[in-house]
Amino acid sequence: KEFPDIPIGYSGHETGIHVSVAAVALGAKVLERHVTLDKSWKGSDHSASLEPAELAELMAMGSPVKQMLPCEASCHSK
Repeated sequence: KEFPDIPIGYSGHETGIHVSVAAVALGAKVLERHVTLDKSWKGSDHSASLEPAELAELMAMGSPVKQMLPCEASCHSK
């Protein structure tokens, strides 16, 4: 509400997709999630990343067409 002209996003570092879905329900226009092929791999991001099936489930809830945000218009018209 404080920045009505700026699209709000959510950067998730939790397991699963539920918090990301809630963020969109609360108004997030952009999601950023890490993706891995195997959560058991070593490294700090793998355990909190989405595996391909989770990413597919999250993406299936949205539109398959990329929708341009108003802030992207000037880059697109170049």
